[in-house]
Amino acid sequence: MPAPEVRNSSDQEEYFGIEKDAAADGSHLLHATGTADGATASTSAPGLSGNHMTSSWWWRTRSLNAPSPVQQFGPCGRIMKNSAMVMQIQDPASQRLTWYKPPLTVLVIKKVSDASVLAPFVYLVDWLLQEKNMVVWVESAVLEDAQLNENVRFKAIRDKLVTFKDGRDDLTDRIDFIVCLGGDGTLLYASLLFQQSVPPVMAFHLGSLGFLTPFRFDNFEEQLTSVLEGHAALTLRSRLRCVMHRRSDRKHEAKTLEADPDGDARPAANSILVLNEVVIDRGPSPYLSNIDLFLDGKYITSVQGDGLIVSTPTGSTAYAAAAGASMIHPSVPAIMVTPICPHSLSFRPIVVPAGVELKISVSPESRNTSWVSFDGRNRQELFHGDSLRVTTSIYPVPCICAQDQISDWFASLADGLHWNVRKRQKCLDELSDLTASGSEDTLDEIENMKLYDV
Repeated sequence: MPAPEVRNSSDQEEYFGIEKDAAADGSHLLHATGTADGATASTSAPGLSGNHMTSSWWWRTRSLNAPSPVQQFGPCGRIMKNSAMVMQIQDPASQRLTWYKPPLTVLVIKKVSDASVLAPFVYLVDWLLQEKNMVVWVESAVLEDAQLNENVRFKAIRDKLVTFKDGRDDLTDRIDFIVCLGGDGTLLYASLLFQQSVPPVMAFHLGSLGFLTPFRFDNFEEQLTSVLEGHAALTLRSRLRCVMHRRSDRKHEAKTLEADPDGDARPAANSILVLNEVVIDRGPSPYLSNIDLFLDGKYITSVQGDGLIVSTPTGSTAYAAAAGASMIHPSVPAIMVTPICPHSLSFRPIVVPAGVELKISVSPESRNTSWVSFDGRNRQELFHGDSLRVTTSIYPVPCICAQDQISDWFASLADGLHWNVRKRQKCLDELSDLTASGSEDTLDEIENMKLYDV
């Protein structure tokens, strides 16, 4: 497929992103490898230095969304038309960050109790204050770090920081941009702080696993400048809205469950949004969990085992993966239901549509209660007669990509989880050379190769 002609500098700049929206034939130009702004030293975009496509560029001819199915089936059958059910879904590959006004306030979240993060934290905060003239927010507990307060450079900027206390101060509509320094826990903490709309999040890998933190800190000035100028692709990581319904609050349940056209635009007081998963387990009890699972009000099954994990696609690579679930790309609209050590040989993890409502309750026959935790926090007991309702939230976490949605995810699988790492199988030519003579000496050589081939 021929590349469209690049007519001016603005067209050239569009090539150095994750996709090209303006192609006349509707196809997309994606970059395979490179830095945060998509540029590489060895290759260039087509049209900038010739008419031939380089090996690092290719055309995306399809959306990341599935194609719209045909509406007619055979000579007579077709889908009944219903205008109320028509939805326009944006292609995830075209999701790019734009600022409709310059960002002025930035929240910096750092990994706690880690001395290796202190120096990058000070450099970043100083640079944001001095070079970008931004208002920098940090958690008040950060200023209590003894090692940090011994840093001479930090002492000069300490009084310029704005602080907040977790659980007391509301950050809604106060923060324009979030920068995380550390591991995946910093991103989960950012999700916890913002229980409605979340500002764009840029996460730097300074922790252990770093599955959700695609950026490296080496050239943070260049990468942050590019993002603040609006040159960034986004991955919208869906969250789950979890609402606890207590038996003692049954008189208020009818009001809580009234249809709300705005979804969780006005969240209930006892609701919480999770980025990874909500876990229901047997707690300290020696007995099996006996948990009833309902989907859109219909009974599905009872879980008899250690518990149940309800996770987002983002959480599919966390606890759910350890429990044997499949790993799902964060752009796939879905909810995962994974049993924990089920006492059944046929209970496999399932994936359900993102638009359903799940209800989890303790079975009336259960010998014990259950315990619920939300992204590993806020652990509370689920008693007989209580229920937990889980739906997909309308407030995702907009995570900034280092390259693009596809490259970032597979890079995390390879670097963080060593996905599909295996020694390469030898080709037939190598073996045929050794086995052609059929002599005992050659067979001895094969055995020796097996011993020393590590």
